[in-house]
Amino acid sequence: MSAVEVEPAVAADLFGDRLDLARAFTEALAREGEERGLIGPLELPRLWTRHILNSAVAAPLFSGSVADIGSGAGLPGVVLAIARPDVQWTLVEPMERRVTWLNEQVTALGLDNVEVLRARAEEVRRPQGFDVVTARAVSALRTLIPITAPLVRSGGELILLKGMNVANEIDAAEKQIKKFRLSGVRVEILGEGVLEETTRVVRAVVRG
Repeated sequence: MSAVEVEPAVAADLFGDRLDLARAFTEALAREGEERGLIGPLELPRLWTRHILNSAVAAPLFSGSVADIGSGAGLPGVVLAIARPDVQWTLVEPMERRVTWLNEQVTALGLDNVEVLRARAEEVRRPQGFDVVTARAVSALRTLIPITAPLVRSGGELILLKGMNVANEIDAAEKQIKKFRLSGVRVEILGEGVLEETTRVVRAVVRG
């Protein structure tokens, strides 16, 4: 088994007095993640940098009620729920073994601001909508927008964590952006000068 990445000093800045919870989650993911099919075998040497801090740096962007679609190992949902106990999080995940993991972590970490929902995004029913919907490493924007935008209340926001190719994804999703009435679509780069690997997020307001 590969060695787990040493905790970067910046973790303390991002998590503050919640750092112990972030450590506990990271340790659990390092211990069980590969065996349970949550992360790949090559991820341990970059677990903090690529996954935990990459998710946590987006925490200040969120407020109100948030749905994390395809929460999987809890990236970004569990990490963000640790960093932002003042926000209500709904982790949406269709796969039973991942739902089991998420529920275990929510209980172990005492996250009373989290609900885990076993469902596909298309099956989620919340008439009032969420203030924000997020997702990380789920699919390209042209397939992601149609399953996330309908869950956002009118005037709410999509905040989607994406990779290096995000500009091309936005171009390819032009039809979906129009169809689902997204406005102010933009890319923000988070963590420059702070993180070893920056985080790219697509932000857009949903005009329902």
